[in-house]
Amino acid sequence: MGTMSDRVREGYLLTSDPGRVDIARIHAWLSQESYWAEGRERAVVERSVAGSRPYSVYAQEQQTAFARVVTDDATFAWICDVFVDQHHRGRGLGTWMVESIVEDLSVLGVQRFLLATRDAHEVYRRCGFAPMQGTDRWMEIDRRGGRGGGRA
Repeated sequence: MGTMSDRVREGYLLTSDPGRVDIARIHAWLSQESYWAEGRERAVVERSVAGSRPYSVYAQEQQTAFARVVTDDATFAWICDVFVDQHHRGRGLGTWMVESIVEDLSVLGVQRFLLATRDAHEVYRRCGFAPMQGTDRWMEIDRRGGRGGGRA
């Protein structure tokens, strides 16, 4: 799982170098500011980043955005934990990250990308995403507390 080339735009650097990820910052964003990972333990964030392809955006040396991709680098990619620091929102960083992820993995032959969002549908539509077709084929076990998953 190699890194893709760095990109620069309007004073921001986008990289997929796992060595650049600011775990403390990512943990704070996800566990304290996101609706989907509230209370997530730091050790879980560390393992999730280590087992994924991370993408990070920096302004100077400070991380300003993050996303990770769970992928086999051949057929499928799940884009998750997309987060842009509140002071850098509205500048297209989330769209830039997701478009770059799709571009990078498409070069490897990945043809199916999946993500879930509660409130950023327009951001992802700009990147080419549409509501999932055939959702009746998908099944899940969801053992996160209070979510009602995992029951027949």
